[in-house]
Amino acid sequence: MSGIICMVMSCNHPPTPRPRGYFRIDLPQKKYQLFDKPGYPYTFEYPVYANIVKDTVFFDTIPENPYWINIVFPGLNGKIYLTYKIISKKQPLQTLLNQVFEMTDQHDYKADYRDEIRIHTPYHVDGIFFSLGGDVASAKQFFVTDSTRHFLRGALYFYAVPNADSLAPVNRFVEQDMWHLIHTLRWK
Repeated sequence: MSGIICMVMSCNHPPTPRPRGYFRIDLPQKKYQLFDKPGYPYTFEYPVYANIVKDTVFFDTIPENPYWINIVFPGLNGKIYLTYKIISKKQPLQTLLNQVFEMTDQHDYKADYRDEIRIHTPYHVDGIFFSLGGDVASAKQFFVTDSTRHFLRGALYFYAVPNADSLAPVNRFVEQDMWHLIHTLRWK
């Protein structure tokens, strides 16, 4: 009888919708390892929970040099694309800078904001880190250079629908890894 009374009393309250939630993402503990492959013009530290994979395809063509790599985060379903270019008369620094800003500008129409943070390390690594807000495909990007020979661009992508709210914790987490990469980057 008391069960029926509880049922009758509980049915008198209008239903309350629950707030929309997102899946819990268990983020791994920060720990880094050295990428220092022979023949590569750079070295840096990257997370132990990521894998380095050589990039072999660039829009159905072969990358212009063998130093393009991807840092793959299998547990986070994401990837940092690292594109290395040699500064030369054929590809002057200004041309490479223009390309980076054009690629970043492609995300602006979806972005709520764009922050540009200057990069300068004691190891002749200078550049800009881009943080884009909103439902953009790549919320974290950067380029670094020594301005005479080396040029490296990085862009973070997740294999998920761009949703700034649900991706925010993972974007912040991998952004720390990107900054660690930049601050440990050395040109060879």
